[in-house]
Amino acid sequence: MEQAKRPETMERITTPELAKAFIDEQVAALQKQIGDKKVLLALSGGVDSSVVAALLIKAIGQQLVCVHVNHGLLRKGEPEQVIKVFRDEMKANLVYVDATERFLGKLAGVSDPETKRKIIGGEFIEVFAEEAKKLEGIEFLAQGTIYPDILESEQGIKAHHNVGGLPPELNFELVEPVKLLFKDEVRVVGKELGLPDNMVYRQPFPGPGLGVRCPGAISRDRLEAVRESDAILREEFAKNGLAGKVWQYFTVVPDFKSTGIIDGKRSFAWPVIVRAVNTKDAMTATVENVPFELMQHITDRIVHEVAGVNRVLYDFTPKPTATIEYE
Repeated sequence: MEQAKRPETMERITTPELAKAFIDEQVAALQKQIGDKKVLLALSGGVDSSVVAALLIKAIGQQLVCVHVNHGLLRKGEPEQVIKVFRDEMKANLVYVDATERFLGKLAGVSDPETKRKIIGGEFIEVFAEEAKKLEGIEFLAQGTIYPDILESEQGIKAHHNVGGLPPELNFELVEPVKLLFKDEVRVVGKELGLPDNMVYRQPFPGPGLGVRCPGAISRDRLEAVRESDAILREEFAKNGLAGKVWQYFTVVPDFKSTGIIDGKRSFAWPVIVRAVNTKDAMTATVENVPFELMQHITDRIVHEVAGVNRVLYDFTPKPTATIEYE
């Protein structure tokens, strides 16, 4: 499927005025495209899908059905937070689907990163198809595709679960209102839409979730090590004033073990890799200089609080040559 191209003459959205013009243009386009039909939206709670949700609510109101799928690959406390923010505070029409067992079952024994992404993307589509059958008038599927997703897919760097359209047997038409925007522009639009700062400036989280931070075949214990170490990192960054300074920070638990010493005994356990990067458009990224004393403290917490872990490593590699995520 041919992807859209951003016009060379398109001005970057850097001010509230430009954001308002974009919003007005998109609201009109969405109303024209959707009419009186209903739209399903994959609402992860990240900035991309949240901005899409806000745009659609402004354009079509209760015709939007937000579907939050818990695929078992979310960060600690995330499903509860999404429900609180969107259902309780924003009064969105939200459907919560706990598909943890379904996704992890499909991913069992799968180690190839592209295959993992495609399985996760395929299951998302299936979940939405099932939810659509329970509703009347669903003809559209909204997605938080942004321009770096399209560029990286075209260049063969990695597949994106929200790029490439739907299987032909599904009669959904795509709605992708921010597909020509870079991440920094999406944030400016979100701010103009009135979304809360903790949502607009929330660090990005990939569609396949912790699945791309658990390289190789996903095991539940290693996945839990990613989830728990990530929670410690986020807590410490917030305590030390880095949450708003660093664009994206997370942990990765690779599928190999090394020898260590825990409680005076030999251990054979996984390492945790810490990644913290800064970027404006997600096309290039630099590595954050985290204070050494803080890294020592984070390391101490992770190796003593996270089961199955005995080392902490820091990734110093910028993009390029590395991508921001590991898979």
